[in-house]
Amino acid sequence: MDFFEKLSKKATETFNSAGEKANRIAGDTKLKLKINDCKSKINDLYEEIGKIVYQKFVLDGNLEIKDEIQEQLTKISEFTDQIENYERERLELADKKQCENCKNKIDRSAKYCPECGAIQPEEPVQEVEVVETSEGEEDKAEEVSKETESTIDENIENIENIENNENVENEQNQ
Repeated sequence: MDFFEKLSKKATETFNSAGEKANRIAGDTKLKLKINDCKSKINDLYEEIGKIVYQKFVLDGNLEIKDEIQEQLTKISEFTDQIENYERERLELADKKQCENCKNKIDRSAKYCPECGAIQPEEPVQEVEVVETSEGEEDKAEEVSKETESTIDENIENIENIENNENVENEQNQ
C-alpha cells in the first residue's frame, strides 16, 4: 500500500509539473501576443509620424514638428515600456534572467554569464522537501515519472513547433 501511495504522490507531482509547464507556455504565448500588438502599434505610430513630417515639409518647407508629434512619441515610449515589462515576465516564466552586463538571457541559477563572463548576483535559495523511499519503489516511481515527463515534453515540443510555424507564417504575411 505504501508503494502505491508514493507512486500516486509521484504521479500527482508529475501532473502538477505538467500543468505548470502548460501554464508557462500559455502565459508566454499571451505575452508574445501582447508584445507583437505593442510593436504593431509602435509601427503604426512611426508611420503616422512619417506622414506628419512629410506633410509638414511639403506644405511648410520646414521640419519644426516637435509639437505635432509629441503625442505619438509619448505613446511610443509607453508601448516600449510595456514591451520591456512583458519581456521581464517572459524571463520569469522561462526561469531565466537577464545578464546585468550584456543583457543576454541566461539561466536564473547561472553564477556567470556564458556570453560575457560577468559575475551574476545570487538568487534566493528555495527549500525542497525530500521524501525517502526504498530503492525498488524509487526506481518504479522514477520510471513512471520519466514516461510521463517524456510525453509531456513531446506535447510541449509540438506546441512550440506550432507556435514557431505560426510566427513564420505571420512574418511571411507581413
